[in-house]
Amino acid sequence: SRSQKVTEFGLMCGRAKIRTTRALTSILIFLISLISGCSEQNSSTTIVIANINGYSFNNDRELERFTTLVIDSGKVVVTGDGSIAESLQNAEIIDGQGQTLLPGITDAHGHVSSLGYTLLQIDLRDTTSADQAAKEIAKYAEQKPFLKWIRGRGWNQVLWPGQQFPSAQTLDELIPDRPIWLERIDGHAGWANSKALALAGINANTISPPGGEILRDSKGQPTGILIDNAMGLIDQVIPAPSEEELAAALEAATSHLLSLGITSTHDAGVSATEHRFYSSLAQQKKLAIRLYGMISSTDPELGSILAAGPTVDENDLYSARSVKVYTDGALGSRGAALLEPYSDRAGHRGLLLTSQEQLRSIFSDAIGAGFQVAIHAIGDQGNRIGLDEVEHAYATIGGRELRHRMEHSQVVALEDIPRFKALDVIPSMQPTHATSDMNMAEDRLGKERLKGAYAWRTFVDQGSRLASGSDFPIELANPFHGLHSAVTRQSQKNQPVEGWIPEESLSIEEALRSFTIDAAWAAHQETVLGGLDPGKWADFILIDQDIFKVSGEELWKTQVNQTWIAGELVYQRP
Repeated sequence: SRSQKVTEFGLMCGRAKIRTTRALTSILIFLISLISGCSEQNSSTTIVIANINGYSFNNDRELERFTTLVIDSGKVVVTGDGSIAESLQNAEIIDGQGQTLLPGITDAHGHVSSLGYTLLQIDLRDTTSADQAAKEIAKYAEQKPFLKWIRGRGWNQVLWPGQQFPSAQTLDELIPDRPIWLERIDGHAGWANSKALALAGINANTISPPGGEILRDSKGQPTGILIDNAMGLIDQVIPAPSEEELAAALEAATSHLLSLGITSTHDAGVSATEHRFYSSLAQQKKLAIRLYGMISSTDPELGSILAAGPTVDENDLYSARSVKVYTDGALGSRGAALLEPYSDRAGHRGLLLTSQEQLRSIFSDAIGAGFQVAIHAIGDQGNRIGLDEVEHAYATIGGRELRHRMEHSQVVALEDIPRFKALDVIPSMQPTHATSDMNMAEDRLGKERLKGAYAWRTFVDQGSRLASGSDFPIELANPFHGLHSAVTRQSQKNQPVEGWIPEESLSIEEALRSFTIDAAWAAHQETVLGGLDPGKWADFILIDQDIFKVSGEELWKTQVNQTWIAGELVYQRP
């Protein structure tokens, strides 16, 4: 077929590392003319994006520049200079008007349905106190009397006066008659009112589950704050979302992500229901964004999903060949597992969410089925446990070729960082976590442990491939916020002036690589995604400024003008 011939030509060019020259242009023109002439009845599908300021990473992870992009049947044929556009008479030529063009962004760690539900629920990210949050929730509840449960997310007590956890009483005073459940910004703690606690049967006699904590007052009564595995006590009494609700959440999430230039995302914790739903949409070519699924290790149907083997569709819309497992919780809620106690909570070392026996069983089952293991690890103990289990798996059952990942790799003992490279474990990290946490991390860890925290430069310098994401909806999904954090290690108010632990910053080239070709590599997709080499899907974005020329402080202001997937325009900035 015409599409197959053009793709084969593109792949041939990629393997031979042919760059656009006059000779290549002549060959290209001849090939497209020949194929187009095979049937005068078939209209051309060749698209040329000309007059652009293009950047992309080739298969050797090298940055390349171009002014013209040629697409056929959804895939890249070639990139090069303006002479290509001048010579292709039957192609559709689009003037890029000098805009900067980048490969579509891959967010290597997000939570798609959670983002969608968050967009459909009340967002507490900007609240300034528990009382103000409660008032906003009361307004929301009044506007939606049909909701049986009031749900929300985004509160962060670290940014409130006193930095104390809120209580059920604050919510009860305004909404006593409907259950309320509000997840903390990091998703590792929840805030409930008394109605929700009662429905879940949580009282003074309730024992905290392994890997979780029910916070209590001086009288032993639950305060309304549940941490990590204790959150499941509430989750289990909340009705499961219907397929219609899941569809609405997916639509809200994908529309938002496309507007930010994200064409592919790694979904960190996919349920069996979501797995089936995503697979069905992909088969019908109705999935609006590319998804790489990490199946939740706690899903009851994990065994049957593993037995069916990795999921891939011919259009690379949905791929699932990874299992997500937790070692510990999060730093903000003091659930991250530390080797030594928290600096601001004597004797407390965080929470271990999965036992060693469970971890080894998950590794065995996943590797046996050909699945990568993606390990949530934030504290230095959580990371060491994850590395130990990878090492044990290699020694007993193998699986090194599966590109196992450490999700977050946030606080790592200095002696453990080289083990990532030695074990070929991918540090899957989120740059905005550093700039969000910088006002609290030293309180939690002290100065000494910060030496191995948010250590992007150390990982890159030792040769580790860094896969970057945002961890949305915990952080905002905007990848240019992530690029800004990676390069400047500053807030958007340019604080601190020299950057927070600036020696761990990245260059803009390194940061963009971690959001494109290296993120694709972390999903075994580097041959089809992550760049604009011949034969890859034509996923790209046009933006309003050249991120390689503006100052680092300006990166977060970047706006996406257009987003394209498989050679089709899927988002246009209003």
